[in-house]
Amino acid sequence: MTEIITNTPVVMSITDHDPSGGGGISADIETLSSLGCHCTPIISQLSARDTHSLKDTLATDTALLIEQARALLEDIQINLFNIGEPGSISHIEAIHTILSDYPDIPVLLHPKLNPDDLGMSSALAALLLPQANIVVLSKEAALGLAPGADTLSACAQEILEYGCDNLLIIGDDSSNSQITQHWFSEHGSCQSYQWDRLPHRYYGANSTLSAAISAYLAHGLSMAESIQQAQQFCWQALQQGRRIGMGKLLPNRMHWSNK
Repeated sequence: MTEIITNTPVVMSITDHDPSGGGGISADIETLSSLGCHCTPIISQLSARDTHSLKDTLATDTALLIEQARALLEDIQINLFNIGEPGSISHIEAIHTILSDYPDIPVLLHPKLNPDDLGMSSALAALLLPQANIVVLSKEAALGLAPGADTLSACAQEILEYGCDNLLIIGDDSSNSQITQHWFSEHGSCQSYQWDRLPHRYYGANSTLSAAISAYLAHGLSMAESIQQAQQFCWQALQQGRRIGMGKLLPNRMHWSNK
């Protein structure tokens, strides 16, 4: 048998299928490919949505989710897990078991979190946050996990106490002209990044940013370098975003090829 040798980092992405191509697994595949990685996509749920809004979802059978992941893990060397959108509590339990079997593979977790679904949020906090090297959350999702916190720093500290190593809180509207992202680490350090606000509304920005961080980490960059480079990539993808439908613009994750 011929030995196959490749230096291409492989990222296993477990998230939903978004037929608009703006977020979900489409965002992960495009971003990872654009940044020189190979994505092995594991579909956690199907969805009906357009560039305006989500219409409906259907979670993948948990046994099939497990079979998808384990088939690839027994065949391919995975460099990083990129966990996006589990479709059910049983998905979270299954993903927890899989990650426990591969403790040496880094994990990026970027769930959307529905504040009305306390069961999902509790399961995710208890089972997946402790396994994550970095968690990427919107400000709203972060506050939902730490409802008693009176400052963003207190919110971050409460989330880090679940056991994750790093937390990136995105989308803090610090002014009308800028958006601020905050990186908190388990060591107590905090770094903020400010980016000029772009004039349009976008769908798929968070998925693009998370997948870009995954890509840079899979290439071996440090956490600090990965977060910085990923934000630059995402901002450029949004700056050159495209109007595909009648709703929000979608990130142009192959923007570098237009130069």
